[in-house]
Amino acid sequence: MTQPAEDHIRRLSILIRGALHPPRGVGRILLALFFGLLVHVIFVIGVISMIVAMFFGMSLSLGTVPEPYSNLANAALILQFPLGHSLLLTTRGTRILTRLIPGQHGATLSTTTYAIIASIQLVLLFGFWTPSGIIWWQATGGVFYTLVFAYASSWCLLVKASFDAGAEVQSGALGWMSLIQNVKPRFPGMPTGGLFKVIRQPIYVAFALTLWTVPVWTPDQLALALTLTSYCLIAPKLKERRFLRRYGNRFRTYQRAVPYAVPCSVRRDKNA
Repeated sequence: MTQPAEDHIRRLSILIRGALHPPRGVGRILLALFFGLLVHVIFVIGVISMIVAMFFGMSLSLGTVPEPYSNLANAALILQFPLGHSLLLTTRGTRILTRLIPGQHGATLSTTTYAIIASIQLVLLFGFWTPSGIIWWQATGGVFYTLVFAYASSWCLLVKASFDAGAEVQSGALGWMSLIQNVKPRFPGMPTGGLFKVIRQPIYVAFALTLWTVPVWTPDQLALALTLTSYCLIAPKLKERRFLRRYGNRFRTYQRAVPYAVPCSVRRDKNA
């Protein structure tokens, strides 16, 4: 065998051994990058499907379940989002999230896993809704452009509120970025800046606004808006209980100083 051939075989052997036995930490980094790509792709698909579906009053989704079963299917799609969302935020839900990824990195990736599940829930709800085919009202002319502006503004508020709360948590980046650095996830502190200076629950308020500023109204959109607005009224109460346990008197002081959901110029005395 010639020397060049032997050299090629030797280099190939080194590459194969490196692939089978990667340097320590490479597997962790590859796992982090995989989950990072996965969560952000699904997150973008979920948000886009939500924006588009609601803009058309849930009349252009892909579901094809025949009546009367479509009503049951749609009800299940609506309920799975708030129920699953809330369950995974409980202590038991957190334990479930840490066990979904086998091995030693489940806890580190738990926030990423949560974002992946939440994004899949959005894709299911807004991508596979079965439209009723009934359109009650569709804005035209100046009213249409006014509602488009209001709808876009509501989404901008939601994005702003999410950044104020901690974009790395809201987008699922905290888990995989912590894993790639091989550090324990460090959650942002209690949000009090940005829109959180104005009201305590800007994410839920902005989310509710996106439900009611659409330019097309159907029975589907009304059912969605009523259900998810109810969720936006109930879920913050549970969130504030978690914050009270976590931050104690600091959050009580913040509660007294900042309105819950409706901005106002007169705030209660902090010492009340």
